[in-house]
Amino acid sequence: MQEDSLLKNNQIKVMGQIISDLKFSHEVYGESFYNFDVEIVRLSDTKDVLPVTISERLIDTNALKIGAQIFVTGQIRSYNNYVDNEKRNRLILTIFARDVEILDEEKRGVNPNEVFLNGFICKKPIYRTTPFGREIADILMAVNRAYNKSDYIPCIAWGRNARFTSKLDVGDKIKILGRMQSRAYQKRLENNEVLERIAYEISVSKIEVETKDGELSDFTDSLEPADQEEREQREQREQIVQTELGEEIKEREEREQTEDTTGGFGLSED
Repeated sequence: MQEDSLLKNNQIKVMGQIISDLKFSHEVYGESFYNFDVEIVRLSDTKDVLPVTISERLIDTNALKIGAQIFVTGQIRSYNNYVDNEKRNRLILTIFARDVEILDEEKRGVNPNEVFLNGFICKKPIYRTTPFGREIADILMAVNRAYNKSDYIPCIAWGRNARFTSKLDVGDKIKILGRMQSRAYQKRLENNEVLERIAYEISVSKIEVETKDGELSDFTDSLEPADQEEREQREQREQIVQTELGEEIKEREEREQTEDTTGGFGLSED
């Protein structure tokens, strides 16, 4: 019963096209798991490429091929991956598939990308403005799952949601609705080597905060599809400019604040 409740704390549904072959990831108690990438098209025609982890028990080798259209339901999982040339851990996100459906032509439609998370803020939200004057807040959520484990999931809020989130603190319990997105950027190492990277985060559309007495304070910045498309295009332009004007500076500031505030979590975000 408790496990079912924990599963409901972390839900994702995505529909898209497989764009990579299955690659062996790891094995747990004799059960093998594989990774592949799925491409999801937003309303603005921007494409998110998201990693999916799947058990061998769900794999249909004749169907899960490049070009196949699929509908995946599952959870967002996080883990630390040590990077030798950086001498530090990176926070890695993946969609852990619990069910996969191969879609035929009749079932294909607008690609959904829906995320629901119920957890706690484990790092003071970082509030800032873009070069275009848009408000942004970075959030790191801890979402509990079975066996006393937690997933640490970076989220980004825009506009009024960002302003609202900036007033929250570590330990506050929140529920969010949004989508999982990918963002390409460059990271410059100490030896001036430049690495191409992809960051994954949850773009927040709605937030609920649970008060100490158990009441929910509902705040939303949800938009109609046409407005959502315009916002996605604006976000994309702003993210590109952010990268060009100094993603490295932003990362250094966030890393310093992470070291000061996360304590025992020991996490670093890219």
